[in-house]
Amino acid sequence: MKPVIALVGRPNVGKSTLFNRLTKTRDAIVADYAGLTRDRHYGNGKQGEHEFIVIDTGGFEPDATSGIYKEMAKQTRQAVAEADVVMFVVDARAGLSAQDHEIGKYLRKLGKPCVLVANKSEGMTAGAQLVEFFELGLGEVFPISAAHGQGIKPLVDLALGPLVSPDEGVEEAEVDPGVIKLAVAGRPNVGKSTLINTWLGEERLVAFDLPGTTRDAISVPFERKGQRFELIDTAGLRRKGQVFEAIEKFSVVKTLQAIESASVVLLLIDATQGVTDQDAHIAGFILESGRAVVVAINKWDAVDEYARELVKRSIETRLGFLKFAAQHLISAQKRQGLGPLWDSIAQAHKAANCKMSTPVLTRLLLEAVQFQTPKKSGMYRPKLRYAHQGGMNPPIIIIHGNSLEHVTDAYKRFLEGRFRKEFNLVGTPLRIQMKSSQNPYSDKDDK
Repeated sequence: MKPVIALVGRPNVGKSTLFNRLTKTRDAIVADYAGLTRDRHYGNGKQGEHEFIVIDTGGFEPDATSGIYKEMAKQTRQAVAEADVVMFVVDARAGLSAQDHEIGKYLRKLGKPCVLVANKSEGMTAGAQLVEFFELGLGEVFPISAAHGQGIKPLVDLALGPLVSPDEGVEEAEVDPGVIKLAVAGRPNVGKSTLINTWLGEERLVAFDLPGTTRDAISVPFERKGQRFELIDTAGLRRKGQVFEAIEKFSVVKTLQAIESASVVLLLIDATQGVTDQDAHIAGFILESGRAVVVAINKWDAVDEYARELVKRSIETRLGFLKFAAQHLISAQKRQGLGPLWDSIAQAHKAANCKMSTPVLTRLLLEAVQFQTPKKSGMYRPKLRYAHQGGMNPPIIIIHGNSLEHVTDAYKRFLEGRFRKEFNLVGTPLRIQMKSSQNPYSDKDDK
């Protein structure tokens, strides 16, 4: 499970800038304006082999009793509650404020691991200017500059140090390979809990016609025809603008973690509402995570022929990037179409863990090049020489050759289609990586 880091501090200290630096994105809006961030923002970060989740929060006023600041404080408290470590960000140039004292007092009472980060420290010596922050009673002050990227790597190492076990790899190896972790994901009220209850044959999970009934990712063991599963019912992911309750926001990170830790994800879509933008966002997150996926359109019995045609068209247009995934029309309540669903789940899991031999991959690559050569780019024409497997779940194919940086996305899709057909890779993303050979005489030519 990825560790979670929450960024906390008063307004305009650079939390969103640090968030963008940690996630290597520009997802958080940054401006020299206090109170710009109001909602919580989740992002993925990676340093070396270690991945983590970062939560950006709005300016924190622990004693706020009304208005927008009260809601922002409530969200920040939830971020701190779900985090493994808190980064308390202060402004090194503005110095210590009464609000910093209030936040420090709150974090000390909580007793959660905390790193005190003095942002905007560029050009300052880590001495007299930072000594006042020791008044907060949170230990050493760590100077950084989020805007210039100074001190970020040591900061992450410090924050993740107690959370990353040296025996981490051993723990992963002890996971039972015979158990398929199946996460059921989708928007609120699409029937995730109803589907799992139908599979189990009992009212194991609360199923109610109210969006947001499930608050946490619930894991249930299950066995079918000798194959053991771990069914994970996740909280529905809705658009940020429609997430009002703080407790529902708490469940977002749990759902994202459940998807990333699953072997296969069943994406459930409501036929009565069609494919929405949020369905596409969830599908995109599953694809980015590299999880095997099966798409199921639930409540198919509740729509007429016209609505069914609209749903089919919306799947083709909005979920076109999941063409590799099997699609099923089901009714969880009436137990319709559930048998074939299990076959696709098993097939997706098998494809995600498929072993591909180097001779076969290389033969397929050379046949593809012979059938259609890659496009020339200026003076260079990519030369694809051989391929081998670089990983599983999702399958990764590494292609070696010369000038491969000029291979177009269209040609990569062409290669992907041939690899998929040969190995029957249905239900899993396939990642193709190009690795160009280095010219040992390039430096000499430059000289």
